[in-house]
Amino acid sequence: MTLASLLPPSPQPPLAGRDARRQRWQQALLRHASPRQAHALAGRILPWAWGIAALATLAGLYVGFFVAPTDHQQGEAYRIIFVHVPAAWLSMVLYVAMAFWGAVGWVFNTRASSMLARALAPTGALFCFLALWTGALWGKPTWGTWWVWDARLTSELILLFLYLGVMALQSAIDDPRRGDHAGTLLAVVGVVNVPVIYFSVKWWNTLHQGASISLKAAPTLASSMLTGLLLCTVGLWAWALAVVLQRLRLIVLQREQHADWVLQAQREERA
Repeated sequence: MTLASLLPPSPQPPLAGRDARRQRWQQALLRHASPRQAHALAGRILPWAWGIAALATLAGLYVGFFVAPTDHQQGEAYRIIFVHVPAAWLSMVLYVAMAFWGAVGWVFNTRASSMLARALAPTGALFCFLALWTGALWGKPTWGTWWVWDARLTSELILLFLYLGVMALQSAIDDPRRGDHAGTLLAVVGVVNVPVIYFSVKWWNTLHQGASISLKAAPTLASSMLTGLLLCTVGLWAWALAVVLQRLRLIVLQREQHADWVLQAQREERA
């Protein structure tokens, strides 16, 4: 035994501001990474998400269909943008989110992250299909055809196939964790298709028009058109959040059905 072993341990110096903030973020992430905490957090967010989705979507559709003026080139057909554009944005954002949370769940072994990635896939596929369908409805009066093998349309169709492939892999494997990992692998590989979709109108000479809203330039839309588009975007994004969180809660209850906290909650509901 040495003299140093008999002395009390020296106090640890306090963490610097940046390190302290990083530690708090890590603790918060780990606290909500468990399925139980994710289930509770999703339940608190759901009412707000449903409320924002209903109010913003109704307001956006009203402005888009009854307040915004008729386009001088495309006539009334342009009004499909109030659904088509938010759906196209969501199809890409949800795919990146699915790949990100799947990778987080695989690397850090956080079960809630993998469950969230699985919950994101069907909603992302729905919005991808909606973007393609509304694009076809828009293309018929504008281009004179329902479909062309345009760079953006083709890459968006590939995105739909990637969504379906991820869900097929997740469902084909009996072990949910192995299914999550297989789906994540395909999702991460397929992320390369997202910038192709976004930049396709710049990289190639395509029929699809360029972006009407850009961070580098003033929007080319009339103020009422822009207001309706932004309201519909907020509404559909909130709807997507609500649906994903609702599905996440169901996945958590399904996988944790034998956990003590789930059994206790079920007993309280029966009582």
